[in-house]
Amino acid sequence: MAQVRSGVAQDAADITTDNARHFSGGLAATLLSAIAVLFSGYSLWDTALKRADLRVFVPRVIYYAAPYTNTNFEMIQVPVTITNEGAQTGTVLHFDLAVTDPRTKATKHFYAAEIGTWSMERTRTRNYTGFAPLSLAGRESRTESILFYTRGEEEKPEQIIREVGSYEFALTATLARDTGGLSGLAGGAAETKPITVTFERELPFYDARAFENGTIFMHAKDWTSSSSATVD
Repeated sequence: MAQVRSGVAQDAADITTDNARHFSGGLAATLLSAIAVLFSGYSLWDTALKRADLRVFVPRVIYYAAPYTNTNFEMIQVPVTITNEGAQTGTVLHFDLAVTDPRTKATKHFYAAEIGTWSMERTRTRNYTGFAPLSLAGRESRTESILFYTRGEEEKPEQIIREVGSYEFALTATLARDTGGLSGLAGGAAETKPITVTFERELPFYDARAFENGTIFMHAKDWTSSSSATVD
């Protein structure tokens, strides 16, 4: 009788162990499946559904010209790099530039008019590309040298950049409405906030004769670039 009881106990233990083994194996398989699904979902979001995430970078040197006398026209050439950290296509509709003289607090506004390297020779022959909205596919980057011109005759002062010293700039990129990503799947369109990069550049000298052939460069005081990206 003792042997029978021992055999029954052993069978019960074996069944319990076997069930535990199956349960553990099933739980592990379920966890692995769940992880695989999560990874696949993240991969899909990161490679196809992630909304456009544009960043704007400005180098440490920009260029300036005021080639015409008795007008309020000024030209500022800003090389710009735009990156799209998202998966969806992002579009910059237009750029605007505000320049402030910290000594007088006056601000003058400029618009992105053309693309190219400015010179009087090229200006006479109109050898530039007109600015048009810039689209960037997911994970794409683009660099352009953008020419900003005075908005109109009402913009004052006549010449905001003339005195040697530092000037404050605010470069704003207006983006197309975002209809991609999860908001697009839901049938809606997400409002996209403009991107603004603020920076200072110094005018090291002023000589109007430089505009006959080219421009005067303006550099960052600390010789570093500027960016709309958040630095952790």
